Amino acid sequence: MKDTYDFSKGRRGRVVAESPPEPGKVRITIRLDEDVVDYFGAIADRSGGKVRYQTLVNSALREYVLARWPAGRE
Repeated sequence: MKDTYDFSKGRRGRVVAESPPEPGKVRITIRLDEDVVDYFGAIADRSGGKVRYQTLVNSALREYVLARWPAGRE
């Protein structure tokens, strides 16, 4: 290990470029309880990688919203 390092040419920001957004998708940051994430993560694990936990959370939220506010009702 060196005694000093030269960061004068360093740059801040992403090391890897962000992938282009999927149409109709929005990237957000959300805090969820650990047990909720564990629940959806376990289901995703059991799927053998066929479905991601984010997809499961999105589906659960969509089901809840449609049950509470059916289409056409504002």
